[in-house]
Amino acid sequence: MEVHLMTDMMSGVENAEDSKSETGLDGLDEQLVEQLVSRARADGLALTGEGGVLAQLTKRLLESALEGEITDHLGYDKHDPAGRGTGNSRNGTRSKTVLTDVGPVQIDVPRDRDASFEPRIVAKRQKRLGGVDEMVISLAAKGLTTGEISAHLAEVYGAEVSRQTISTITDKVIEGMVEWQNRPLDPVYPVIFIDAIHVKIRDGQVANRPIYVALAVTCEGRRDILGLWAGDGGEGAKYWLHVLTELKNRGVADVLMVVCDGLTGLPDAITTVWPATITQTCIVHLLRNSFRYAGRQHWDAIAKALKPVYTAATEAAARERFAEFAQDWGARYPAIVRLWDNAWAEFVPFLAFDPEIRRVICSTNAIESVNARIRRAVKARGHFPNEQAALKCVYMAIMSLDPTGAGRKRWTMRWKPALNAFEIAFDGRLAAGRK
Repeated sequence: MEVHLMTDMMSGVENAEDSKSETGLDGLDEQLVEQLVSRARADGLALTGEGGVLAQLTKRLLESALEGEITDHLGYDKHDPAGRGTGNSRNGTRSKTVLTDVGPVQIDVPRDRDASFEPRIVAKRQKRLGGVDEMVISLAAKGLTTGEISAHLAEVYGAEVSRQTISTITDKVIEGMVEWQNRPLDPVYPVIFIDAIHVKIRDGQVANRPIYVALAVTCEGRRDILGLWAGDGGEGAKYWLHVLTELKNRGVADVLMVVCDGLTGLPDAITTVWPATITQTCIVHLLRNSFRYAGRQHWDAIAKALKPVYTAATEAAARERFAEFAQDWGARYPAIVRLWDNAWAEFVPFLAFDPEIRRVICSTNAIESVNARIRRAVKARGHFPNEQAALKCVYMAIMSLDPTGAGRKRWTMRWKPALNAFEIAFDGRLAAGRK
């Protein structure tokens, strides 16, 4: 029954090819799909799973393509008398199982007598079709471990794929990661956010290590992650000078504002590389760091007391509100007062700007949505054997962001008012950089 059904299906495909010009491709595709599904249901044949219609159809299509390849290689069709005396001919087939995105499929690969045939659609020693590699990388980017991916493939597709094989597949992204890390960048960015994600790396002993993410907003309002850099937690001005010089060498001639979280040496490096750039402390991180010194029962009160500071109309007004905060809370939490005093020079710049600019600088949306995806992937791994494995994990998580593009549209619309404000506040530097 299954053999007859598959024969009918392939005949349907061939008939479909013959009648494209008469019926139109779109309508014909729908008719063919309906025919295949109806016949499968009528004959009690499953559509998916081992031995299902999709697996059998994949088998027939692959074998048909391989037959076409060997015909091109030999120069004559099967059983064609023209092949006699050519010095090479078909020499039967060899059975081979390949993992496809519909599950394992056993195919018969044609051979020739002098073993010069090199199939392309399913190459020699190839055990997986391309779609499987893409699926594995996608699952890894969503945070699944190699063991979880292996179990998923076994449960859903009945395929046994080792953890080492899965690791080998995901290693393919490293070449793309290197190319991405060195790609040319725009000449000017309104804002670059620099933040750290902490991961556990087993280098002799397991230790927390930061991976720094530079997320920029383009002049069109798009989100663009410029690169990833691994640190050891003791980074200073020399380290940041190297990172920022790398960005400059990749084409970034000007940045209006860099938002960061009190990273030692970064403000000095920014001034060296882009002298006109404003360094702005991330207000959200400043608030979070304040809560570390306070009892949980006082968090709401402290947040309420600090809000007039970072929403003040001017720097002078902000200083007055902070003096009031220090008077009310300084005796109980002197570390919070010291934290804000030390960060004051990098805190106050945004007070001079339009509310639209303040709003996007204070918002957690700019980088937190990216960090949330990265943390989810990192947390699933637990710890990494080396720095490259950690960077690979973060890179795959970044590449899987916003697959539908819906988030990109919302992001762009949200940034339009702020971009107009940047254009005015910075005297046309955005327009000049785009020329």
